[in-house]
Amino acid sequence: MTKQEVRAWIEETGVIAAVRERSMESALFAAQTVAESGVPVVEIALTVPQATMVISHLAKGVPGIIVGAGSVTNPEAARQCLDAGAQFLTSDGFHPAVIEFAAKQGVAVIPGALTPTEVISAWETNSDFVKVVPCAQLGGPAYIGSLHVMFPHIPLIASGGVDQQSASKMILAGAIGLGVGRELIPREAVRLHQSARIGELARRFLDFVKSGKAHLAAHTSRSSGSD
Repeated sequence: MTKQEVRAWIEETGVIAAVRERSMESALFAAQTVAESGVPVVEIALTVPQATMVISHLAKGVPGIIVGAGSVTNPEAARQCLDAGAQFLTSDGFHPAVIEFAAKQGVAVIPGALTPTEVISAWETNSDFVKVVPCAQLGGPAYIGSLHVMFPHIPLIASGGVDQQSASKMILAGAIGLGVGRELIPREAVRLHQSARIGELARRFLDFVKSGKAHLAAHTSRSSGSD
């Protein structure tokens, strides 16, 4: 899958499932379940035991999944992830060397940022999206909205504390997508192998994004009609 195709999937789906499990088996179950439930874009944090092996298993064994590596902090780790089959790279901070490496490899990259200065720096270093993390602690939708007003040309991914109450509001505020972890893949649901529970949460978050985008489209249409 090309970089452009991965970007299109992220924009279309609007949800990146963040997998941060404590075992390889749990990570595989969580990622496969959420992908089969309609959220194909899945990020495996490198904090997961044997993370590159998890990425490899998913890339080879789950049809339609778009698997990325999360918590990538240096080019060597990035290379290992790509060799394992990762189709995009993300981090929770701004690591210019990782962004530069991804650009050279033609791979989508999503650095983490928090302040306006970090958002600008991340975008100007050839990122594909900028992940605002942790955004909930700084006001959630209100903070995303402020950043969107300042930088309407930068595609923002809201991450860190996104839940069912804030999901649609994040999209309405200007985020083009959401990074969701425990609210989408609860640890208890993984431990008990509750596929149906994870599937229901996946459906809800997809609906939240769809609803937010529909409201935005309607507002844009009304604004254009009044001109």
